[in-house]
Amino acid sequence: MHDVLLKGTVVTPSAVLENGWVAIDGTKISRLGQGTPPAAQDIRDYGESLILPGGIDAQVHSRSQKGQEDFIWTTRAAAAGGITTIADMPYDEGFLVNTADRLKQKAAEAGEQARVDFALWGTIAPGDSLHHIGEMAAAGACGFKFSTFGTDPKRFPRIPADLLARCFDAVRETGLIAGVHNEDDEMVRARLAQVTEAGITDWRAHGLSRPPLTETLAMAQIYETAAGTGCAAHVVHCSVARGYALCASYRQQGFETTAEACIHYLVLDEEHDVARLGGRAKINPPIRPRAQVEGLWHHLAAGNVTVVSTDHVSWSLTRKSDPDMLKNASGAPSLEVIYPLFLTELGRRNLSWTHAARLLAENPARLFRLTSRKGGLAAGRDADITVARREDWIYDPKASGHAFEDWSPYEGRTLDWRIAETWLRGERIFADDAILAKPGHGRFVKPEQP
Repeated sequence: MHDVLLKGTVVTPSAVLENGWVAIDGTKISRLGQGTPPAAQDIRDYGESLILPGGIDAQVHSRSQKGQEDFIWTTRAAAAGGITTIADMPYDEGFLVNTADRLKQKAAEAGEQARVDFALWGTIAPGDSLHHIGEMAAAGACGFKFSTFGTDPKRFPRIPADLLARCFDAVRETGLIAGVHNEDDEMVRARLAQVTEAGITDWRAHGLSRPPLTETLAMAQIYETAAGTGCAAHVVHCSVARGYALCASYRQQGFETTAEACIHYLVLDEEHDVARLGGRAKINPPIRPRAQVEGLWHHLAAGNVTVVSTDHVSWSLTRKSDPDMLKNASGAPSLEVIYPLFLTELGRRNLSWTHAARLLAENPARLFRLTSRKGGLAAGRDADITVARREDWIYDPKASGHAFEDWSPYEGRTLDWRIAETWLRGERIFADDAILAKPGHGRFVKPEQP
């Protein structure tokens, strides 16, 4: 007799099991199957609703702006959105996570606030000792984030080519991934100057200042650095189809290269959404024209997209409402709607739900070496489960109550799926539109030893 049995349409990375079931004992999944279920003390029948693995968001920024959401709000939004583990980036305002002590401090502070489980990226700053990489790995870093573009010299610095290669050497020794923000610094700065000189300040300015070539030039550097060092290289966001073709070509040559599609690149486009939203849709790299969006979906269906993430950050509207497009902060919130957005788009394109299980759970777990516990509906893994029900509804961030900010680039969008419940380690943490997990329920998850 199992503790809990969930019945519904079970989605794994390889199959959709109608009339399926998942058995839970304690904090773990015991088994799953299809047809006649085993006995359990607590049986929950979700009918035709989807039973999916709890999502792992590979890219979250909880502390980009002081006084904003922090982990207490990012993890609340995550639970409401079917995300059971977040991987938080190291570029906190006033606190670059570039040493083991800083990683440990952030883990302790996040542990007091988090409602879902969390992993932490580390980084370095120019001038740091490379010994910090090994020390942060020992302290539990899930990977190391670098940037080929300098957003801010202290909070988000550029790592020059030679230093990046030496960082890749050091990361290779840890067995973890090197994730890189992919924009060519020299070309972006030249194009920014051209746009400014031309006097273009409206929504067009951002895309003009960062054309697709700025991404693919950086990606070529990143993947060649991977090839030259033997380090696993992950591009943390790619908005252009050519980038996924580059990644696939290096992988076919035997190199460990991966690429990530943020949900905004799969849903929003420049000519409709950026033109309408202005600064609220300013993201680095930029949201591209519809033709590029369709190109990304082609690569997703072909298996060339490794991970789908949010790159979530809840800037205050004061940082997103400047009529001069280039003066706005870059990024947008999406944690509480990533699963509904992705399921909606998959359904409308007649693509299998298995893509959701693979790109939102299994592959992120592989990237971060968490597969013994996280990333799928499989015996022995944590009972991290998302239940999505079919429902036509209009997203209103002001009405949800689960996000720190009440604005969203997805406001007013009609969705086909809603999160009904979220389970973390065998306990419901979200149900009936209410957050059940208290701050401190989440745990710091560390990569498994190779």
